[in-house]
Amino acid sequence: MLKKQTVWLLTMIGLVVVLSVYYVMSPTSQTAVTYEDAEVVSSEDGEEWVFEDEVEVSTESSAEDLFNVLRMEVQDERSALKEQLTSKVASADFSAAEKDEAYEAMEELNRLESKEKLIETMIRAMGYEDALVRTDEERVLITVKSIDHEHSKEAANELVQLGRREMGENTFVSVMFEPAE
Repeated sequence: MLKKQTVWLLTMIGLVVVLSVYYVMSPTSQTAVTYEDAEVVSSEDGEEWVFEDEVEVSTESSAEDLFNVLRMEVQDERSALKEQLTSKVASADFSAAEKDEAYEAMEELNRLESKEKLIETMIRAMGYEDALVRTDEERVLITVKSIDHEHSKEAANELVQLGRREMGENTFVSVMFEPAE
């Protein structure tokens, strides 16, 4: 019973950490509210209420927000997988071989994340504004944010070769260019 409570507690702590990081790192869209000919009423506790028939609300977001959202989604998925593997390693319900397999999977996941971050850093060093590298089974998806809107086959090939060099020669690498705003 104590192990179940410990796993539950660790899961909840992990969830709080993931949500906290997501809240801090989440893209903040700029919301503008325009009040024209509005009646503003203040309550006793300092709260202001606006009474008007029409209120315009506009929200702005950018491609940078998309990159951050995708990063957070991948991070959330991997955090959940790591939690599952950690609970498997800590559980007495699995054999030593199954625990070793789970531990190796966690180590492989950590190596994969390190390689992805390294490739992103190398792409930024090549002069691109930003890069997002995601691995899906045997595929590597590279999305590059570029200031210039001209993308040559040579630039794409250079990125494919970089992905293969870092992730393995037999890896299928896909490159997509996104315009920077």
